[in-house]
Amino acid sequence: MNLNRRTMLAGSLALSAGLTLPKMAFAQGTGSKKLLFVLLRGAADGMAMAAPIGDPGFAALREANLGDYESAVRADTMFAIHPAFERVGEAYASGDALFVHATATAYRERSHFDGQNMLETGGASPYAARDGWLNRLVGMIAADSGTEPPRALAIAPTMPLALRGDAPASSYAPSALPQASDAFMERVGLLYEGDPQLGALWERALETQAMAGDSDMRNLRDAEAAGELAASLMNGEGAAQIAMIELGGWDTHANQRGAFARAARQLDTLLGAYRKGVGGDWNDTLVVVATEFGRTASLNGTGGTDHGTGGAALLMGGAVKGGRVLADWPGLAPSQLHEGRDLRPTTALESVLAGALAEHMRLDPARAMAQLFPGRSASPSSGLIGV
Repeated sequence: MNLNRRTMLAGSLALSAGLTLPKMAFAQGTGSKKLLFVLLRGAADGMAMAAPIGDPGFAALREANLGDYESAVRADTMFAIHPAFERVGEAYASGDALFVHATATAYRERSHFDGQNMLETGGASPYAARDGWLNRLVGMIAADSGTEPPRALAIAPTMPLALRGDAPASSYAPSALPQASDAFMERVGLLYEGDPQLGALWERALETQAMAGDSDMRNLRDAEAAGELAASLMNGEGAAQIAMIELGGWDTHANQRGAFARAARQLDTLLGAYRKGVGGDWNDTLVVVATEFGRTASLNGTGGTDHGTGGAALLMGGAVKGGRVLADWPGLAPSQLHEGRDLRPTTALESVLAGALAEHMRLDPARAMAQLFPGRSASPSSGLIGV
């Protein structure tokens, strides 16, 4: 690899932690449609998110957890939304949220690494693709519109795989390091102003910092502040049109009641703050919440669940035809479980993603399926997004 002065300067600009700025390599897109993808790392339990209380098998499998749903918001009579999802439940009741249940990618093993790789790349098998489906979406929108790519941003310390690829994207995260002085920032700007590549990157970095606001936030663990940050980075002129954020804490092998409730409250708080922050843009917004796979149907001996297969996804936004749970429900009787232990997936998550994104971004659904999730025989879902 050739390491010249320009390469070294670009690397220094992108990685200088003292500036508390992200590496920047994106162009501004057009259009008012917004997409926030929330990845739940660790395999979130779909049967805890939206509990199938109408299935007689649920009580037999999770009797210890039944009390959690006694006063929970009901969804399509068959399901109950976990009580930690207070704001999600409100969105569901107002028609701005829907669950897709018994869903999974084409992956059928139980490795977090492989499952997340397939979910983020959209490949037909683990490590079959090197770029991410969200990055390919950026390129597809630009190609279809004939304009600059939409601005894409990962709200994360490092670029997640879903946004890596040929299309321009960037990452941003708050820093606990001291903010650089105005005089230093001005000197750096003067240094780069004559360079067409580095000068543009610097201007984008300053714009993103300004959009992030003057919060005292130092990391992404504060869920409400993270939601507000996501909204601020997707609001206003030159804002990101596509963004991604990650949440951990979903690998609930023990004491799932407590662990899941904590993670669910964090997600709910983030989504509530984001909805409030985007304001009037909510009607043009789609939020997609997904995880790599589900968890075992039955609780284990420590009150937790282990790596499973079928799970649930959540769609939110003013653009969503909500107030529904979409499920070709497979049943929870022992003979109906996948390999005798997991909720059997009956809906391809890739179809849901391709269909929702195509409808929201006004793309051709068949091409979206083929380009974002190649090698699949399933058709993209339809009727998820309002006109």
